Amino acid sequence: MRPSSIRIRWFVFAFMFAVGFIAYLQQKGLTVAADLMEPELGLTQSQIGWLRTSFILAYALFQFPAGVIGQALGARQTLVYAGIVAVIAVLMMPAAPLVLSGPALYAAMLVAQFSLGVAQSFVWPVSSGVLSRWFPSQRWAFVLGLQTMGLGLGSMVTPPLISGLMVSFGWQRALALAALPAIPFLILWAWFGRNTPAEHPKVSREELAELDAAALGLAGHEHTGSTSPWAGLGKLLMNRTLLLLAFSYLCMNYLFYLLGDWVFLYLRQERHFSILESGWLAGLPPLAGAIGAGVGGFVTSTLCARLGNRWGLRLLPLLSLPVAGLLLLVAVSTSSPLVAVAALTAAYGAVELNEGAYWAAAMNVGGRDTMSASGLLNTGGNLGGVVTAPIVGYLSELGHWDSVFWVGAGFAAVAAGAWLLVNGEPTRPGAGR
Repeated sequence: MRPSSIRIRWFVFAFMFAVGFIAYLQQKGLTVAADLMEPELGLTQSQIGWLRTSFILAYALFQFPAGVIGQALGARQTLVYAGIVAVIAVLMMPAAPLVLSGPALYAAMLVAQFSLGVAQSFVWPVSSGVLSRWFPSQRWAFVLGLQTMGLGLGSMVTPPLISGLMVSFGWQRALALAALPAIPFLILWAWFGRNTPAEHPKVSREELAELDAAALGLAGHEHTGSTSPWAGLGKLLMNRTLLLLAFSYLCMNYLFYLLGDWVFLYLRQERHFSILESGWLAGLPPLAGAIGAGVGGFVTSTLCARLGNRWGLRLLPLLSLPVAGLLLLVAVSTSSPLVAVAALTAAYGAVELNEGAYWAAAMNVGGRDTMSASGLLNTGGNLGGVVTAPIVGYLSELGHWDSVFWVGAGFAAVAAGAWLLVNGEPTRPGAGR
């Protein structure tokens, strides 16, 4: 194969895919390990919910600052620094009980989860900025959908992996072992990664020529195209499309966090599966989510090419989000545990069909401020997680799992309705500056 025929952008994409996979392997282990942590450490399910809330709160609050820092430092350095902090934070969870107990232990776990949230807040704003620079704009929905497959696969692998390691080695070693895969990928990214295609010595002229005006307008602008990475914030905060997207994403992410974080405990407590059975079955919804994200990105790109951005971006969320809500109600109303698993699996797939639409719309709005715009989108999305954890933790501790899923159906309907107001041909604050 001639060197000029190699498209380096797909190697860069592979790193971004791995970043999503590892991030979700790191963060999703807590609610699986909780099954043994609660009796061993004397924690309640509500306390586990607040540990998860600590992560999500930090993850939400630091999304926009992470995007700004990513634009200022560049993706190559930013992802390495954030990845190192994430590994340390994950290792703090199993290490803390070795030296602490009681309130001091719980405080240390809260700090560890908050630190992990800060570190991982860089993942999606920065990786969306990377992909916007390395791929033509008509491929953005597709590659963002594919990258979301990485987090879906990470979520799928986590329950069976952590539950299997827990049975063999205990929860502490299980969480510690799950932290280690990040290290070789950080080393590889530090060596191979670059901020833009023009900086990479292996990128050919043919590959640069394949980028369109939108992607080329971003390349080489690690700041916003203005004198400061903060300069575009005012326009972004006043952009109606971006605010509606963030609100809709908040509502959709109640379902995302419910299905990604709490299915294992639901299957254990409400459907009475064993630890290993729950671990394997809880991996099915994220698998469907991973497939849905990839399929949804491809379908969204195709719809935009045929219908234009307005309806190309709207159509899939308007159809699939109400279906996801209905499937939640099927899951809690059926007397069959296996039908419930099937309904939850299909619901997660329906939710994740929409990732490409959300992120492509935010990238179009952001222009040169893509990392910042993506950070604002994901701030809204993860505020949905901040809402989810205490609601689910409190209601599930009372045994009201039905109420948990009814709330999710309501959020799905609101998330879909907001798309009727989203302008499918978003403005580009960075254009022409």
